[in-house]
Amino acid sequence: MLDLYLPSQINSGPWITGWSLFELRQLPADAEFVLPICSIGTPYEQLLELGPRLLPPLFHEAMNPDLRERIVAQILRCFPTYGDDAGNASQLRIVDLPPARLEAVSVPRVLAFSVDTAVEEHGPHLPLGTDTIQSYSVLQALADTVDGFEVGRPLEYGHLTWGLPFGFSIDLTTDLLTEYVKGYVNAVTAWKRPEHVYVVDVHGSIIHRQAIVDGLRQSRFSSWAFRWLHEPLAEFASERGDQHAGGVETILVERVDAGLLDQNWWPGRQQDIAAGCMTLEKAMELTPNLAAFESYAVDHGCNGIVGDIANYHTLDADLMFARMLQIATRDVEGLVDGQAADGQQAGQNLW
Repeated sequence: MLDLYLPSQINSGPWITGWSLFELRQLPADAEFVLPICSIGTPYEQLLELGPRLLPPLFHEAMNPDLRERIVAQILRCFPTYGDDAGNASQLRIVDLPPARLEAVSVPRVLAFSVDTAVEEHGPHLPLGTDTIQSYSVLQALADTVDGFEVGRPLEYGHLTWGLPFGFSIDLTTDLLTEYVKGYVNAVTAWKRPEHVYVVDVHGSIIHRQAIVDGLRQSRFSSWAFRWLHEPLAEFASERGDQHAGGVETILVERVDAGLLDQNWWPGRQQDIAAGCMTLEKAMELTPNLAAFESYAVDHGCNGIVGDIANYHTLDADLMFARMLQIATRDVEGLVDGQAADGQQAGQNLW
């Protein structure tokens, strides 16, 4: 099922989460994108018939009419150009598929999924869905070793700021994200009736993660655990000034599949990539004023990376992945042993 959604080759296929910011910028100004709204059980094959450029789907069962209207309005505010609602509305076609009847399914012991910002620029050489790619590499490894572990469909929208000035990124406000997570958890657990739910992400925003935890706490399902999978990587990332789309994320995505890195940029144009990186200090200074952020990014040739691409050469991808998998394995073991929502945090040890 997820093979039809998760990318294995950058800048290929209908899902824009598999494309890079720089390639999407090459599309004609009137290029059309499709936002599917479907059931949580709608096959991905059916969605592929809707058009050549697809945003990740929204799910009927996770939204009441008011929440649907507010989420769609926020997406139109952001994509493809932040702040151009009218222009975006002319390029983004909303397709409502009829709700599907959810068939009875086998009951998983653990149902797992990510809530990542899959429509988020990650520089010229990585796909928008870089966060989801990393999360699902861990979840799929868990599925190979944990009995009764089912990898479910991701929720692909969340809170972000840095990507908005560059375009082709979507910010779901924290209030919307909390409501959407709550609705999705209620719907998917009523359908699949899992014993436990495990939710992960790799996105750097603590506000994003706290919104996820709030949604889980407000849901009707109690046996859950949440993990920020980059939490055990601080010594490789934040302590080296490598926060977003730099060396850490490059090498972790490359570990999944080297085809997910744009060969027009990587590895041959590392100096060009480095020249467009922004420091964390500058990003934090500019974050409160997105207009100033956009002006600075344009004037200084910034490419969306907040980090250090040269950090790639100091890293061991297998070691980092092993740390992510180890902490996730402990989470799942604790979850099935009865250590559920009590004490769950959104990853407090941050850069």
